Amino acid sequence: MIDSPTAIVADDEVNLAAYLRQLLQNLWPELHVVATAVNGKEAAELIEEVEPDFAFLDIKMPVASGLEVAAGISGKTKVVFVTAYDEFAIEAFESAAIDYLLKPINSSRLAKTIERLKAAKSIVMDRGKLLDLAEQVKASAAVFASADKNTAYLSWIRAGLQGETRIIAVGDVLYFKADHKYTSIFTDSGEYLIRKSIKDLAKELDPQAFWQIHRSTIVNIHNIDVARKDFRGRYTVFLKGVKTGLKVSDPYSHLFRQM
Repeated sequence: MIDSPTAIVADDEVNLAAYLRQLLQNLWPELHVVATAVNGKEAAELIEEVEPDFAFLDIKMPVASGLEVAAGISGKTKVVFVTAYDEFAIEAFESAAIDYLLKPINSSRLAKTIERLKAAKSIVMDRGKLLDLAEQVKASAAVFASADKNTAYLSWIRAGLQGETRIIAVGDVLYFKADHKYTSIFTDSGEYLIRKSIKDLAKELDPQAFWQIHRSTIVNIHNIDVARKDFRGRYTVFLKGVKTGLKVSDPYSHLFRQM
């Protein structure tokens, strides 16, 4: 009897970790995801304890980065890096891991990764490259942390609806849509209006949570369900609970191009 392959998922964003775990279950039923971790320390301890065949490691995690965790692996575990950004020299990951996944993860890209994992017995990670990249991440994190101290992103918005003023938590926003001199805010509870341009709003929103996909549209990435590409190579984003798709203009299509 052949043992089922095992894996762990490590991501400090719990919802994204759960989403990846569900995708893996759908696309690779034989794979047993034994546990999830919310920071680098937990991930390292899990890998040492259970020695999974594979580890899906978010690059930016508290305590230790995914790169640092991967550099410390001494057993059989092979790594797939997961990241929302490409500033960490994506091409370098290819010499230090089996594969990488860009957020938001889609099933077709993950399916290709799974094929690589199934053929990964002969792959050896370049741990020297991992250590070098880990040092780059530390340096970058220090710069970003310094900048973040001087950056206060919006946490709530005062908006109008039928003569009333509402206080909306930014995390509850599904997407923003430009409406002439105003911007419409769409949430599960309704549509609201603010007198602020999309351009100005984009500067005040956390780029780790909100992506501009069109000159008139900004979406909450945590609510993205799927991005579909048509025969012309253009993407349409569908959000959870929203029937209407949102067009992605060419300058922003790289956010969803993973193949």
